[in-house]
Amino acid sequence: MSQVAVSSRDFAMRQPNSSCNTPIKAERIFLLSPANIGGIRGSGLMSGLMQSDLGLRLRNQGAPLGEVFSFISGLYFRGKLAYSQKFAKVTDGVRPVYVITASAGLIPYETQVTLERLREVCAGEVDITNEKYRGPLDRDANALSDRVGTDCQIVLLGSIATPNYAQPLLAALGERLLFPAEFVGRGNMSRGGLMLRCVSSGVELAYIPLAGATRHGARPPKLVRPLKNAVPELTVS
Repeated sequence: MSQVAVSSRDFAMRQPNSSCNTPIKAERIFLLSPANIGGIRGSGLMSGLMQSDLGLRLRNQGAPLGEVFSFISGLYFRGKLAYSQKFAKVTDGVRPVYVITASAGLIPYETQVTLERLREVCAGEVDITNEKYRGPLDRDANALSDRVGTDCQIVLLGSIATPNYAQPLLAALGERLLFPAEFVGRGNMSRGGLMLRCVSSGVELAYIPLAGATRHGARPPKLVRPLKNAVPELTVS
């Protein structure tokens, strides 16, 4: 049996009530690009010296990957996670939100990670020429494609201007891979703020197929500053 086949089965076993041969009915799931661990917060957390509650949990029982990346990234990842939790539509058998990682493929956002495990999944470069990144991502994207069937919307919340996410995901998911049209021309902070406002209002963004889409465009007008206390709280289960 090939390594890919074994790894694909491992991916399926991370899903509740899963059967490798039975497509699961899911209307919409989300794939989130990872946080950049090279900044001040990421470096402090990865050093193992941070004495915050999160730092202590990472060194002991672990913490949800979504919470960790939200702390590292701030507004952008927090917006992606809150938005995807709000608008995902799934049934038993597939997780609603997966995080793309540098060396471990797709990981459900609620997965508990220790500091050691976090270092493992963040090791290496997010680059399509890097086999340590590309191999696990191809494996899990193909396994996910088999699990959700042909009618599920799979929405990428991440960079669409470079091929690092788009190329491997399109190869596995094809026309099912969508992205928010409003992302074109926006920077990360603007995207994060936009998604948090959608969570507050309950109004979903418009999705378009990534295949053949225009991924570059003029920068849209700045978002109007929201009222105080209008940003929703993040919950990570």
